[in-house]
Order: sequence, then structure tokens, then C-alpha cells
Amino acid sequence: MLDIKITKNPNPAEKPDPSTLGFGKIFTDHMFMWSYSREEGWHNARIVPFENLSIHPASTVLHYGSEIFEGLKAYRRADGKVQLFRPIENIRRMNNSAERLCLPQLPEEDALYALEEFVRLEQDWTPSAEGTSLYLRPFMFGNDESLGVHAVHNAEFIIIASPVGSYYKEGINPVKIMIEDEDVRAVRGGTGYAKCGGNYAASNRAGERAELKGYSQVLWLDGVERKYIEEVGAMNVMFKINGEIITPKLTGSILPGITRKSIIEVLKSEGYNVSERLLSLEELTGAMADGTLEEAWGCGTAAVVSPIGELCYKDHKYTVCGGKIGELTQHLYDTLTGIQWGKLEDTFGWTVEI
Repeated sequence: MLDIKITKNPNPAEKPDPSTLGFGKIFTDHMFMWSYSREEGWHNARIVPFENLSIHPASTVLHYGSEIFEGLKAYRRADGKVQLFRPIENIRRMNNSAERLCLPQLPEEDALYALEEFVRLEQDWTPSAEGTSLYLRPFMFGNDESLGVHAVHNAEFIIIASPVGSYYKEGINPVKIMIEDEDVRAVRGGTGYAKCGGNYAASNRAGERAELKGYSQVLWLDGVERKYIEEVGAMNVMFKINGEIITPKLTGSILPGITRKSIIEVLKSEGYNVSERLLSLEELTGAMADGTLEEAWGCGTAAVVSPIGELCYKDHKYTVCGGKIGELTQHLYDTLTGIQWGKLEDTFGWTVEI
């Protein structure tokens, strides 16, 4: 079992009013830290008071972007207990990201134990109001104190936590999406399947352009042929076309979402026809034009399910599902959130009680 040294915060903060919670602006009293070196491997696991980090100006992460992260939540059930949703999937995905960016691999069992112990210590920060949760942000960065491009020799793995409010302030409303045909998010062979900061920084320009035109996010096309649908904003995307549920195939440029994976498993268990395949822009616009596009939604940890009510391509606007939430979209949102908050029975074995 991983030996974690715990140093309690001598000045614990007052818990915030749940009605004032936003996203990622308030942090708990502690953070988990774990250091890595080529010589010692992973060592010095510790939970310490939350504070600023001190790193060398030549630190690898500052110059070469050697950084990865994850996002998951702890949920307060009606019986007062706290639970996690598929945390081992986040650890495994983080290791996939680490391999791509030449960062060290996390020992699965030790990393899961560290996550659980950290949440156990901070569980009083998990709010109980409807739609609220404790957002967990594990991240890792290269910390070599020298300039020069090479595989990382020293790294830090850290977990911080933030109580967050409901993602939807006024209910789960359909959003307007612009199909992006200039910038690309990622290409095959790149870092698209890794959850690293550079992917998100590179997406901001297109997102800003879309926002100025009144759209919430962009729908990304592939980076080579600019003809296949990939993701929507920072989420995976799914479409119901003529009864078929279609989500873009994981070809190496798309993040393998845990919410995406969970929705696919739910749909298949209920007998739906689910296809993970290439979906061309031509096929999608054709379905929008002839009315066979029945529903569309994004999916990810923060929003769980985000219904799409309008798609725009080259100033041509298409309304999806009458601009309303589709029946299947609502069902998926209710099912996943029901399992996450313990309102529905977890028949899949996804939740981990703290």
C-alpha cells in the first residue's frame, strides 16, 4: 500500500455557500503531491495544505509543454455518502496521455488509492445541493531544471479539488454550435487522443471566433481532409440519424471520453444501434437538410450531456430536434446523472464509494 504522509492545514477555510459555486474558482484545504525521478521512481507521496507551487524558471513544463491532466468528480449521495464515477478509467487514460508526452507511468493501484485517500480527507467539501459536486483535477508535468528537448527525467503528479455548482444554471438547454472549417484541433499521429494542455490552448482561437458570432462552441473536422466530424468543443459528440446512434470513431485524433464510453455502454445495454465510425460533413449536412438528423449532443465530465439545438456551416443554419432537447438525449442525461449521484442503481459497477 502506498505510504502517504499527511500534513493537515492548520487554517482550514470555511465551506462556501453551495448557491454561489461556479466552476474551478474555490479550492479545498489540501492537495496531493507525488514526485518522480529517473533515479528514485515515484517517491514522497504526500497530502499537504493547498498552496502555490514553486518551480524553476527552466522547468520543462514552461518551455516544452510537458503536461497532462484529467477531470472527474466526487458526488454526494442522498444518504450522505460520497462516491466516485469510474476513477480507474481516468487513471488509465492519464497513463495513455503520459506515454504520448514521454511522462512517467503511474502505478494504477497506487494512483487509485491516492485519489481515494485524498477524497476521503476532503470529502466534507463535497456539496449536497442539487447538481453540485466536488471536481477533481489530477495533473502531471515535467520538472527538469534545464533547457533542452528530451524525455522527462523529473515530474510531479498533483491532485487538487474544487467544489462546483450545477453546469446548467437554467436547466439543460440546447446550445448553438458552429462547424469550424479553418482551424483544426488535432491530427492523427499528434496528441489528439491525449488530454494535454496544448490541445486546449490551440482550440481557443476558433472558440473565440464562434463566440463572437453567438455560438457556444465549435464542431471540429479532421485535420487532414477537413471532411470528417471529430469533436464538439472540448467534448465528444454523438448524433441520432434515422434511428442510428453515430459517434466518430477513435482514430487517434479524438479524446477517448469516459462519458462517451459510458453512454455507448448504456445505449448498447438498452438495445440501441450504435456505430463508432467515420461521419463525413457531407453525410451530416445531408441529414440536417432532409430531416433525418433526429438528435445531437456533446458529452463530457463537466456537462455530462449537452444537447445541440442548432448547427451552422458556412452561414447555413440547421435546427436540430426543433431546437428542443431530444427524448434520447434527456434519457441519457437522466441515466448517467442518476448513477453518478446514487439516485439510480448502478448495474454496471461504475461507482466507487469513499
